Formats: sequence, C-alpha cells, structure tokens
Amino acid sequence: MMTINLIGTGNVAWHLANHLAKIPECTLQQIAGRSPEKREKFKHLAENVVTIDALQPATVTIIAVSDNEIEKVATLVPYQDTLVVHTSGSITIEAISQNRKGVFYPLQSFSKNDTVDFTNIPICIEATTKDDLDILQKLALFLSTKVYHIDSHQRKQAHLAAVFVNNFTNHCYTIAQELCDTHQIPFELLHALVGKTAQKAIDHSPSDVQTGPAKRNDTQVINEHLDMLQQEDHKSIYQTLTASIIAHYGKEL
Repeated sequence: MMTINLIGTGNVAWHLANHLAKIPECTLQQIAGRSPEKREKFKHLAENVVTIDALQPATVTIIAVSDNEIEKVATLVPYQDTLVVHTSGSITIEAISQNRKGVFYPLQSFSKNDTVDFTNIPICIEATTKDDLDILQKLALFLSTKVYHIDSHQRKQAHLAAVFVNNFTNHCYTIAQELCDTHQIPFELLHALVGKTAQKAIDHSPSDVQTGPAKRNDTQVINEHLDMLQQEDHKSIYQTLTASIIAHYGKEL
C-alpha cells in the first residue's frame, strides 16, 4: 500500500486529493495546510488533516502550493528520508531540499469547480534515482494513462508552451467575448469555431491549418479590423499576432 501526504489546499491539491482518495492501492494519509478553514474542506478525503509540522512520513509527500512557496514549504517538511515532490511546471527539482526529491506535474489547467478526469491528463514525472522514478511512475499510472519522464529543462519548456496554448488563448477568448458583448452579439455564436479550432490543432499540425486574413496577408481586412478596435491593448495584440503569422508564412506587411 502506497501512503501519500499532500501539502496544499488550492485547486491542484483539491483535484489531486479527490482522485488519490479513490485509488484502492493508495492511502491518502494526511493533508496539510495553513488555513483551518481550507483544511476543513479536505477532512472527508484523508485520514488526518493537519499543519505541516504534524506530518508523519509517507511513501510520497506531494507539495501542491504556489510556485513561490515551494522552496520554503519543502524546508518545513519534518522528515528527510522519504520521497518529496512538487507539482509545478516551471520550478526545477532542486527547489526540493530533501535527499529524495522529484516532480509530479499534471499538465492541465485546474479550477476548483470543474469536473476533472485524470485519465487523459499528461503527468510529467522526474526524480533523482531510478527507484524513486519507479514509485512516481506507479503513482502516476494509478491516475492517468499518459505518463512522461520529463526533466526540469523540458518541463519548463512544456510549461511555456502551455501558457501559449491555454492562458494566452483564453485571454483571446476574453477579448472576443468583450467585443461580442459590446455589440450585443451572443458569444455562443463562436462556440462551434472554438471547438473546431481546438480539434484541428489536435488532429493536425497547427501550422498546417492556419487560416484568416493574416495568413492570406489581406491588408484591407487587417486595416479594417485595426480601425474597428477601440482599446489600444486589443489593437496591440492584434498587430503583434498578425505580424507573427505573416512572418511565419514568409510574407511581409
């Protein structure tokens, strides 16, 4: 039986806890957090909900806190000789101060109220020894069918790519919704296009399925769009992305 301690009470911790608690081969031994109110919400998921100083050794201790807290939290773990990992895409394995260290990074965007199926979420793992990597591989396979051995450099690059795929794309959705709202257009008009664009990026190389006025270098439409945009930040984003697309496909403005 693999025992798990989980440190953190945010979105990643919440989804991990809910799924780890359902694995027959694992025992979610303790969940630790600073806030009594937040810890209370996790009480039904673990044998004990505690502060970090009250943790007892487990097979794996998972630190699921914000990136800037990982190094500090690792120093507070009150034991040395068990495997301690963090869940960040952008922080190296060296942020863990324990002798046995690793990374257990589920590459997904987590919101607390979303329903998450871990089965298809890629989990990127890293450890300093083969034995510990085997432990993380086993744990990851309890959750997902997609497990990748990714080192810290590769993981940081994957995280950067994920920012483009997820965060920047979602901000473009936000701008699109603002444009729709301003002109009394239902945003659902774009839902089919959002789904189709994402599916094409999965089914093909994104570079092969690019469309639009920038790909065609249609300067008349591009200039009309720029004139229509009222906010300077929206105009700047449009210009930057348009120039990048034109440059990628070998054309000049």
